Amino acid sequence: MLILEYNTPGGKYNRGLTVLAAFRELVGPEQQDPESFQRALTVGWCIELLQAFLLVADDIMDFSLTRRGQPCWYKKEGIGLDAVNDSFLLESCIYQLLKKYCRQQPYYVHLLELFLETTYQTELGQTLDLISAPPGHVDLSRFTVERYKAIVKYKTAFYSFYLPVAAAMYMAGIDSEEEHANAKAILLEMGEFFQIQDDFLDCFGDPNLTGKIGTDIQDNKCSWLVVECLHRVSPEQRQLLEENYGQKEPEKVATVKELYETVGMRTAYHECEEISYCRLEELIEKHANHLPKAIFLGLAQKIYKRQK
Repeated sequence: MLILEYNTPGGKYNRGLTVLAAFRELVGPEQQDPESFQRALTVGWCIELLQAFLLVADDIMDFSLTRRGQPCWYKKEGIGLDAVNDSFLLESCIYQLLKKYCRQQPYYVHLLELFLETTYQTELGQTLDLISAPPGHVDLSRFTVERYKAIVKYKTAFYSFYLPVAAAMYMAGIDSEEEHANAKAILLEMGEFFQIQDDFLDCFGDPNLTGKIGTDIQDNKCSWLVVECLHRVSPEQRQLLEENYGQKEPEKVATVKELYETVGMRTAYHECEEISYCRLEELIEKHANHLPKAIFLGLAQKIYKRQK
């Protein structure tokens, strides 16, 4: 099916591969049989399908042009807004695969509830993102640290970090609320930093590496850059931001980027990166008492200083 072939491959596969890596760390040798790994691989692909479903829909809402180095699905000739229904089809494939490969397993209901809950959380995050950035109406007072943290927690952190590790935990027979809460404390913090990286790369990343042309400035997004920039600007610079942020004209976008450079947002980001990594190490030491630290350290190292 072209919808699957076009939209599911092409990313970094971090979410899907995390299921396999976490499962290997969590289960004993007696559970590391080909059938168990096949199921873990399937669950990993289900998370990649969830990602594909969310991105197809997100690109329509954000009027994005490219994704993973190719035109967004809705921009392809003959697709258009049919892509809305295609995103639903991608989501439905998740539950078909879970039913086929995991229905007989004791963790099947846990996985169903986890995917449904995570989808709901992500959609709440998308809602917060959209109402914070209405097209054509720039209101810088909306861009607060509290709102930003709420958006990234729900829109990114749950499905990108907690979901793959929690899925592996359930598959390994770990279903205690305490252990899942410990994992969540680490992984939601990791997801927040991951989104900060995404926001930075949207503005300053190389499209040849990221695979997409950033549009956060044009789309009036509650981005980490604009939130932090507002803490650093003079009244005159704030007025400049008010006049140019959320506008489509290339010269206005360039003005915002120049302002980011002037107030030192590159340096601020690199400082944030170091502080966040140290914070993650502290959280791992505190919360990963009964879970393998390698799961969390491996994830942290994978995203540290990433360029795409």
